Amino acid sequence: MKQLLLLIAFTSASVTYFFAQEHLHCGTDEMHQQLFQQHPEYNAGIQNAHEQLQAFTSEYLQAAHPKSGAAYIIPVVFHVIHNYGDENISDAQIFDAVEQVNIQFRKLNADTSEIVSAFQSIAADAQIEIRLAQIDPDGNCTNGITRTPSLLSYIGDHAVKSLIQWPPDKYLNIYVCIGAAGLAGHALMPLVADTIPEWDGIVMQHSYVGTIGTSDYFRRTVLSHEIGHYLNLQHIWGGNNVPGFPYLPVGAAGNCAYDDDVLDTPNTIGWSSCNMNEYSCGELENVQNYMDYAYCARMFTEGQKQRMHAALNSPIANRNNLWQPANLAATGTDSTNVVLCAALFKAEKRIVCIGDPVDFTDISFHGVTDRLWNFEGGNASDLTTEVTSVTYAAEGTYDVTLEVSNGTDTVELTLTDYITVIPATGALNGLTEDFESEPSFYGKWFLEEGAALNDWEFASTGFASDRSFTIDNFNSEENATFGFYSKPIDASGLTTFAISFDWAYAQRTDNDADIFRISISNNCGDSWSVKKNYSGLSTLPSIADTLITPFTPADLTEWNSDTVFINGAANLTDHLMVKFSFLSSGGNNFYLDNIRMGHPSVLGLDDQAVIQLHVFPNPSQDQTTVRWEESAEIEEIMLIDAAGQLVKHMVIDHQQSEVNLDLSDIAAGYYTIVAQGKSGQVRLPHLVVR
Repeated sequence: MKQLLLLIAFTSASVTYFFAQEHLHCGTDEMHQQLFQQHPEYNAGIQNAHEQLQAFTSEYLQAAHPKSGAAYIIPVVFHVIHNYGDENISDAQIFDAVEQVNIQFRKLNADTSEIVSAFQSIAADAQIEIRLAQIDPDGNCTNGITRTPSLLSYIGDHAVKSLIQWPPDKYLNIYVCIGAAGLAGHALMPLVADTIPEWDGIVMQHSYVGTIGTSDYFRRTVLSHEIGHYLNLQHIWGGNNVPGFPYLPVGAAGNCAYDDDVLDTPNTIGWSSCNMNEYSCGELENVQNYMDYAYCARMFTEGQKQRMHAALNSPIANRNNLWQPANLAATGTDSTNVVLCAALFKAEKRIVCIGDPVDFTDISFHGVTDRLWNFEGGNASDLTTEVTSVTYAAEGTYDVTLEVSNGTDTVELTLTDYITVIPATGALNGLTEDFESEPSFYGKWFLEEGAALNDWEFASTGFASDRSFTIDNFNSEENATFGFYSKPIDASGLTTFAISFDWAYAQRTDNDADIFRISISNNCGDSWSVKKNYSGLSTLPSIADTLITPFTPADLTEWNSDTVFINGAANLTDHLMVKFSFLSSGGNNFYLDNIRMGHPSVLGLDDQAVIQLHVFPNPSQDQTTVRWEESAEIEEIMLIDAAGQLVKHMVIDHQQSEVNLDLSDIAAGYYTIVAQGKSGQVRLPHLVVR
C-alpha cells in the first residue's frame, strides 16, 4: 500500500505539482502508467467516475448556468500534521491563506490590472469562497484548525489522511505538512476522490500556505492552484487521470496536441517562467493563469469558472453537498456572523525563569471584543489586551485564567499549572543524574518544549545500573530532534566546569549521521551555545558493528564515556543551564547514563583545562594509548576497575608524554585511568575494555 501511496502522489492529474520560482518535476509517464498497471482494481471506478463527470460537465455548460447572487461557500478545515517544528504553523498563517484564496477566487487581487490585455475580458470572479469551519463533525465548536503530531508529516503523502479526516462530503480537508511527497502541494481531482474517498483532500507543504510565517508572497497562489484541481480543473496544458492517458510534463513540445477541456484557455505547452508573449502552440498563451506553473499567476478564466461550478453541482465525490444550506449550517459556515464558543490562549514558552517576561496571546474564537486575564503569581503588563507580557517573582507552577466576551456571551478558561517558574540563579554548583528515579529526574530537568515524537524515556538497562535515559531512534523519523535541559547551576567563581557522562549507541548503516550534542545557556534557555557534537559517522558509536535490529547495550563494553570541559567567565555564570540533545538521522537507539556536572575536583577529576589527558582508542581491546602534555610530568599510570580495585600500575619517566597500556590480560569492563604527576592527579573516567 505504501508503494501505491507514493505512486498516486507522483501521478500527473490526480496529484498537482510544485509550481513557483523553484520549479520541480514530479513524476514521469512511466510512473503514471504504472499506477494503473500495478493497481487495476481502481481502473474501473476511476474510468466510470470520469465518464459521468465529463457527461455532467458537458450538459451543465451547454445549459449555461450563470451564478447569480451569493458565491458558493466551501467549508474547510486545516489539519496541521507536525513534529513540533516550523511546520506547526500559526493560526495567523492559516487565516492569511484563507484570505488569499478568497481574494484570488473572487478576483479581488490588486494585480488584476497587470493581466495581459488579451485576457482581461475573460478574467473571472469565480464566485467561490472557502470558510473555516466553526462546527466540527461531532457538533463541537472549532476554529477550523486541528493539530496532530506525526512523523508522517515528513513525507506528506496520502497516508497523512489516515490520521484525521473530517467527512469529505461536508468539508474540504487541507493537510499542512513538512513535506508534500516532494511537491509544493497535491490534491485529488473529483473522479479519483469519488473512487478513493478516504484520500480526498489537499496536502500542502507548510512553506506554501499563505504569504506570512513560513511562506512568502511569491507562494501565495499555490493553494488556489490546488483548489482548482480539487474542483476539476486540469493544468492549463491538459492532462487527466484516467487509465491509458499519458502524463504531460510542463513545457513539453507535444503538449500542444492536448487540451484542458476549457474552451477559453489557449493551447499551451505550459510554463514555469513569466514571458507574457509566449506563442508555443500558435496563439498567445495565458501564462498568468492560476493553473499554469508560472509564478506570475493572476486569474481564472470564465471557462474555468464554469467548469468548477459544474464540479460543485455534480454528485461525483459529493462536491454538490459542500455548499448546500443544510451543510453550511451544520459546519457553522452559513453566515459571516461569528459565534463566541471557546476561550483559548498560548504562551511563548511554558518554562520561565524568575523575573523574565513571557508573552501570552489570546487565541479564543470567535468574535472576541473584550477579555480579562488572571495570572496566579504573575504581574502582567495589561490584563485586557490580546497579547500581554507577564513576569513571575517566585519559583513554582501557576494557573492562568482567561475570560473572553463578544458583548453578549462570556466564556472562561483556566489551565492549571500551566506555567513553571524556575530560579534565575542556581542554588547548587553541580548536578548529578543516574536516571534511577523518575521523580528525582523531573525535579532537576525539563524535557525541551515541543520535543519530537518518540521522546526521551527511561530504559531498563544502564551503565553498571538498572536504568538509563534512551531515545527510540530505531523508530524515529530522520531530522527529529530530542532534548532535555537542567535547572540553572551556579558555576560562578569556577575556572572550569566539567560535564561527564556515559552513553551507548549503534549505527544501523555506515552512513548514519546521528548527532549527540552538549549545549549551554546563560539566558534561561532563550538561546543555546553548542559545546560539543558527537557524530554517528565517527565519535558517537560505542560499538563497531552496525545493527539492523534495535540496539540495546549488552554489557559495559558496549558503552562509551567522556567529559566535556567548559571554560571562560562568560560561560561560567550563576545561571548556567546544560542541554543534552539528540538529532536523528535514521540510525539506531541511543542511551545516556550517569551525568555528573560540576568542578572537576568534585567529580574525582583534575582540572583538565590545565592537564589534558587523552586515551585512544576508547573502547579498547588489547591495547590503548594514554597521552598527555610533557609539562604535566606524569610519573605513574594506574588502572582502577569498577569496584575501585587497582588492576594495573605503571611507573614511568616523568619526561614521557605517552604510554601504551597492555590490556590483553584485562577482563572486559569499565575502568578509570589515574595519572599521578608531580603537581597532582588526573582521572579519566571511563575506559571501556572489550
